[in-house]
Amino acid sequence: MAQIEEIFHELFHRDPQVLSEAPGRVNLIGEHIDYSEGFVLPFAITNRTYAVIARNNSKTVRIASHQRKGKIFSIDIDDVKPGSAGDWERYVLGVLWSLQISEGVDILISGNVPAGAGLSSSAALECSVAIGLDLLFELGLSAQQLARAAQKAENDYVGVPCGIMDQSVSLMATQGSALLLDCRDLTTQSIPFDVASEGLELLIIDTQAHHALIDGGYAERRASCESVAKKFGIPSMRALTIQTLEDRRNELTETEYIRARHAVTEINRVMLAVEALKDKDFTALGLLLNQSHNSLRDDYTVSCPELDTAVDAALSAGALGARMVGGGFGGSAIALISAHEMDSVKQSIKQAFTGRSFKPPRFFTSLPSSGASAHLFG
Repeated sequence: MAQIEEIFHELFHRDPQVLSEAPGRVNLIGEHIDYSEGFVLPFAITNRTYAVIARNNSKTVRIASHQRKGKIFSIDIDDVKPGSAGDWERYVLGVLWSLQISEGVDILISGNVPAGAGLSSSAALECSVAIGLDLLFELGLSAQQLARAAQKAENDYVGVPCGIMDQSVSLMATQGSALLLDCRDLTTQSIPFDVASEGLELLIIDTQAHHALIDGGYAERRASCESVAKKFGIPSMRALTIQTLEDRRNELTETEYIRARHAVTEINRVMLAVEALKDKDFTALGLLLNQSHNSLRDDYTVSCPELDTAVDAALSAGALGARMVGGGFGGSAIALISAHEMDSVKQSIKQAFTGRSFKPPRFFTSLPSSGASAHLFG
């Protein structure tokens, strides 16, 4: 502990240094389609990961965290390559590797994005480090380039074949809006997301059934979509229509068919959700959230009993719509509810979890927040 405090003190008195931050995210709709070049509609949450970064005039990388006091991870920068040592530190090392940093740095991490809750704590970590390194080393990269670099870190260094959504929204989000992101070219459009003026709130339910996407489930589903695209001679699910899918269903395995059906219908739901938000038709939005959850549960099979229980209990208590968010296999759900029903919805979900002997859920809400930023000191 004393050693970590010493490094923190040393770093905060070293010039120059960068203080950077990046948010977690909630994906309103558009799940498991970013790697299929689809459209997604996430927003940044107020929970953020912070990084303080400075050169240390050596070849050594030192990484520490306020949340993991007592341990300092150290590695020679020349040894930072896929397959090298590290636990959570690999997300940081992957960014160093992806950005081709060749000098030693000290990186100190803190934050409050819940890990394993489906709120993209990994992207918040990657992006806080990426935007900080970009400023410290004067790389001059765009937000799109930083998003690609952070995705490369997670794909090729950590070994999670994630799409581009999480890193993009963490870097590009704007306060008060959801981010309509075209995952093919990373063009964006801010879509005003103001439920409060309609007397509504978006409740985020952390089931505390924490997930890990490195176990192969995520990769298997992505591979199914890529297999369909290859069989049909198209670049991605973005180019597939539901009519073509049905007409050529006999060319696919049953698993490929249902995975593709989710991708095609989910991309369409995103665009319908954008129109619903523009029209302030929150009843229609709620129905789309329900359809998304059903598709993720039945066709993509990435839900779990805790997520289904949270969604079902929220709907039974009067939610306009609810669905799981994130990669699945655990994590969080969202529910669009009347603000005055907040307490009753929470109680309904708690009771449902107790009835099934699940770990008690955690609840929070968040207004759409701004994206990552970095500031140079000294």
